[in-house]
Amino acid sequence: MAGATFLRGERVELRTVEREHVDFLRDLINDPEVWTHLNNRPPINGVSEEEYVEQQAAGEDSVNLLISVDGEPAGTIGFNPATPVDGSVELGLLVAPAFWNEGYGTDAARTVTTYAFEERRVHRVVAKAVTENVGSCRIWETLGFREEGVFPEAGYHGGEYVDVAQYAVLEDEWEHYDRSLD
Repeated sequence: MAGATFLRGERVELRTVEREHVDFLRDLINDPEVWTHLNNRPPINGVSEEEYVEQQAAGEDSVNLLISVDGEPAGTIGFNPATPVDGSVELGLLVAPAFWNEGYGTDAARTVTTYAFEERRVHRVVAKAVTENVGSCRIWETLGFREEGVFPEAGYHGGEYVDVAQYAVLEDEWEHYDRSLD
């Protein structure tokens, strides 16, 4: 698998996203088991995904990494540039269904959150999840993110409005969180 290993978690490697990953990323975002947990995503074709990968590769402030398990692509994780006023970033995480419920998303999120605080001078990390996506909510809760609130009917899919939860952790909370509880 191409793509330099940028970060190592306990169970995953986080690699740079390369052109050769475009097909995997396109298939991942279009997988009905995945996109139904997101907030109203249109279908993404290969050209659009390649443009996105190129745009992210050229950006200096965003972080976008491929989650790799035993050399196999398993998902993607990243965050947007920190806002200059409050030093916050929002994490985005997608894990392929074949890798669900194995702790890979939690390990990737833990690794990237630590990187954001220790290397990027981030003050606050935020994550959002459709409340029906129990697995995603569990990741943030397991990592000690606190639920800041639930936004009623802030998302839409399956012909219905759905609630979206927002989670966050501050730098000093992360430093003191006992990761042995994970």
